[in-house]
Amino acid sequence: MTQIWLKRAYEAPAPSDGQRILVDRLWPRGVSKEELHLDDWMKEIAPSDALRDWFGHDPAKWKEFQTRYAKELDKNGDAVAPLKQRLDKGRVTLVFAAKDEAHNNAVALKAYLEGN
Repeated sequence: MTQIWLKRAYEAPAPSDGQRILVDRLWPRGVSKEELHLDDWMKEIAPSDALRDWFGHDPAKWKEFQTRYAKELDKNGDAVAPLKQRLDKGRVTLVFAAKDEAHNNAVALKAYLEGN
């Protein structure tokens, strides 16, 4: 499987990013479409509003968030399949807006896609 990279929406895009996919349900504040240089916005793959609200980016809830999000992804094959197809075509960078670069939906999604 192709390597999956992660990058904050507020970091400058680079040619080495490959396909840039925004994986947040909400658009990043203060960033224009042109600045992001996205290939796609897959908001349907983001955690549900209920799960996102429950998690609240609380590191103490991280493990449980990963478990719950993986269950949502298991039930959402229609959203996961197109992303897996993109991975077969080359490097993919999952773009996210969260300040916490270690505990966010893009990190959990990457682990899910890599089977961790």
